[in-house]
Amino acid sequence: MNTNTRPDDAFVDRPDDASYETETPVLYEVSNGIATLTMNRPSFNNAQNSQMTYALDAAFARAVDDDAVRVIVLRGAGKHFSAGHDIGTPGRDVNKSFDRAHLWYDHTNKPGAEFNYAREQEVYLGMCRRWHAIPKPTIAMVQGACVAGGLMLAWVCDLIVASDDAFFQDPVVRMGIPGVEYFAHAHELNPRIAKEFLFLGERMPAARAYQMGMVNRIVSRDALEGEVYAMAERIAQQPRLGLALTKQVINGVEELQGLRTTMDMAYGYHHLAHAHGQLLGNGHLGGHDARSMASANKSGASAANGAAAAESEAK
Repeated sequence: MNTNTRPDDAFVDRPDDASYETETPVLYEVSNGIATLTMNRPSFNNAQNSQMTYALDAAFARAVDDDAVRVIVLRGAGKHFSAGHDIGTPGRDVNKSFDRAHLWYDHTNKPGAEFNYAREQEVYLGMCRRWHAIPKPTIAMVQGACVAGGLMLAWVCDLIVASDDAFFQDPVVRMGIPGVEYFAHAHELNPRIAKEFLFLGERMPAARAYQMGMVNRIVSRDALEGEVYAMAERIAQQPRLGLALTKQVINGVEELQGLRTTMDMAYGYHHLAHAHGQLLGNGHLGGHDARSMASANKSGASAANGAAAAESEAK
């Protein structure tokens, strides 16, 4: 039996030693019927800790409850939309309890794989499903990196508008995990392209994401904000109930096409992978941390750029 168990794998006291760099991880503003939710951890490329996730949930709820709001824009401060889940900043707060939005019990005192399973039901899968189902139209404004957990935030939105320098990536197969928790890959992409996206873990440029139908529009970084808010203002002129019913119908079609079933299946496999890594003594991330993933992702980007250059030369 492998006894090389790392501290985060055992049922031990898990002190909350998170050190937040901001008390406002999400900024909220309303103008002309449009609520803007801005992820506000630019120094960490808007990595999502629980502090940010619960702040996002509160901001979405605030926008839904405000009858003056017709459209919601989700954006990230700084160079990047979101670098994904927080696996290495001082604000990583996996051991902290919050007032939960769903009926899952607190994870912080749970042993073994139950710790991650309960936590991620709440802050990842549960939150994303909750946001996907809100009755008001949502637009993701994506610039720079949209990686792993960042994909989840973009995918829950009804529309995605990206800058021409944006890229999309889910590199977590490198951790032994079959994709992020809100597993929409095979619904956002053709299944064969989804396999390539996950197997290689390479960056998908905005142009290819547009070709695959994952992105609605691509504009220059300078034009991104103007394009998003022009769209939002036009949508805001539509009847509120008409928008809500239209969204409900199309979301229902996604459910009929198996979106929820796919996610339920993938979520179980996701946590089998977490538990497998723990059993082998590698931690629930398969021996990786923020530094090793960042290094590997850069290598993957170089490989992808080399392949793109070769394709261009072939043409």
